[in-house]
Amino acid sequence: MLGRTAASLFWMSRYVERAENIARLLEVGYRMSLTQREEDGANDHLVSMLQAAEADEDFARKHDVTDVASVAHFMLFDTDNPNSVKSCLEKARMNAKAVRTAITTDMWESLNSTWLHFSQVQPRQVLGNKLPGFLQWVKHSSHEFRGALLGTILRDDGFAFAQAGGFIERADNTARILDVKYYVLLPRASMVGGDVDIQQWTMILRAASAHRAYRHVYHDRYKAWNIADFLIFRKEMPRSLAFCVTSVTAMLGMLEQVYGEPSSCHDDAIRMAQHLTTGSMDKVFSEGLHEYLTGFIASNNALSSAISESYNFY
Repeated sequence: MLGRTAASLFWMSRYVERAENIARLLEVGYRMSLTQREEDGANDHLVSMLQAAEADEDFARKHDVTDVASVAHFMLFDTDNPNSVKSCLEKARMNAKAVRTAITTDMWESLNSTWLHFSQVQPRQVLGNKLPGFLQWVKHSSHEFRGALLGTILRDDGFAFAQAGGFIERADNTARILDVKYYVLLPRASMVGGDVDIQQWTMILRAASAHRAYRHVYHDRYKAWNIADFLIFRKEMPRSLAFCVTSVTAMLGMLEQVYGEPSSCHDDAIRMAQHLTTGSMDKVFSEGLHEYLTGFIASNNALSSAISESYNFY
């Protein structure tokens, strides 16, 4: 497979996943903002979401006031924001169009119809109590595309590149969702893992579609320690860091079998997976949750770059 084809499949999945993930981050920031009065710092939760998404500086250059309407527009519709949902869907569609013959009709129609529908939405139509429903639609559209991919594409190198991109992006998002809670607390590791507000931790789980699954695994009350463990180390949780990195490793192993030669990026993925396998919450909280997540995001970005270099993406 040509490097540019592999790159388009990889980034097509990444951008679809990123659009969903931005919706998830915005949802948790929005719902957290409802738990406090504005005079008590309700907008702090929106700022925390922007910080976790590394979009706070870009937002501040365009907006003087941090409110739900401004943040929602910036994260959903602003094309000056390269990671807005609109920007992500547009780039996902462009990548899919570039490899139209390498993907299935169901995949293309799912992505193209999502883009056409989104393009017709006016920002004023999703203000106030209509915002959660629209964010839910964005997530469902991503699920529809993923279902088309899993149900129709051949299990060949194209499948492996597309899946690797999606799981790289998902791991990044789970780390950022957890990091939102760090910013809501205070930038002191001693505060992380303490007696935090149950409602906010519940929102973190809901943002990762992990609320009900968490209750199946942990039957006691919500605890920061258990929630972080669930979203970092539990391999059976499909949005956990461990599950995502293990899945990327499997896809890179599949590519080695297809091409008959090893790649250095596969070794990098194996090391990341082993680090998560041998990790523990004692180590995470002694290091600091924010510091651990920041280190993971950096390693995940490095793995993405290594994949691009190994398979000549351009």
